[in-house]
Amino acid sequence: MPPCQPITIIGGGLAGLTLGISLRQREVPVKIFEAGSYPRHRVCGEFISGHGRSVLAQLGLLTHLEQAGAVAARTVLFVCGSNRSPIRELATPALCLARHALDALLAEFFQRLGGELLMNSRWTARESRAGVVLAVGRRPPTAEQNPRWFGLKAHVARSHSVKLEADLEMHLSPNGYIGINRIGGGEVNVCGLFRAGENQRLPESKQDWLRGEPGSLLRERLQAAEFATDSFCAVAGLQLKPQRAAAKKECCVGDALTMTPPITGNGMSMAFESAALAVGPLADYSRGRLNWSQAQRQIAQNCDTAFARRLAWARGLQWMMLSPMLQGQLGAWLLRSDWLWRLMFSQTR
Repeated sequence: MPPCQPITIIGGGLAGLTLGISLRQREVPVKIFEAGSYPRHRVCGEFISGHGRSVLAQLGLLTHLEQAGAVAARTVLFVCGSNRSPIRELATPALCLARHALDALLAEFFQRLGGELLMNSRWTARESRAGVVLAVGRRPPTAEQNPRWFGLKAHVARSHSVKLEADLEMHLSPNGYIGINRIGGGEVNVCGLFRAGENQRLPESKQDWLRGEPGSLLRERLQAAEFATDSFCAVAGLQLKPQRAAAKKECCVGDALTMTPPITGNGMSMAFESAALAVGPLADYSRGRLNWSQAQRQIAQNCDTAFARRLAWARGLQWMMLSPMLQGQLGAWLLRSDWLWRLMFSQTR
């Protein structure tokens, strides 16, 4: 039997590491290029919900996450100005774990399985090649004209308690939204997506961005809180326009393929899911059962079938949640509607 063809993964984030682990469990030779090192903070809600949990269970990783300090999140609350939703139960509890701990755990697991992880190393080839999978978190700026979204994240220091009514709170405003949740070890993750509009008074600091609008419930929650300075991270130029895998020249997974609006709380899950959808065709390519074009086409079809409807609903949800109508009586009704909650939750997963 001829030796397996190696797979090269560009990017050692959630999708890249999960894909590498899955391939190594099938004894496929894998090399991952990661521009940074571990552990480090990344802009992330640090909230694993949806089908991502089942992917982690199949990989035998759930127990490891719990041992690393992951905590369960069972309830969620949406707040927009003076309007708020009831505190609702999630259909399946989510897992909350600091991203720097999760990345380090996955990297160690990958290496333990015999994968080759090249940290502080960039992939320099520009053209698409057989056996190369893009799992980097950023897409080229041409994917969407004038991207205006940027993200910020920080942890509230363990020494400062934060009163939360639900395990996950989502605080909305016309210029973005901020999610806040406990992540274990007494820390609280605060992660926001923002857009800077014309003639808008900008907060004076990163801390002010994350504390929310003056007079808001979030500002009340975080007014006296101190952020851990080493946890601050930011990312700009985020592109949230849905992308189809079949339209790409490269083989892509995770955010390199497409991003779901963070309002869904499903971004981490989609990273894990896209890796799971790619592993079968890549293993078949490695063993000579498919050529590269066939494997790439099958991966694209798998991802488009799994995500197209979800992304369309997610984009509609983001538009609705940022609409000024949420500030009035209609917004109060929308946030209280159990029917709308069940519909949007089911359709964005």
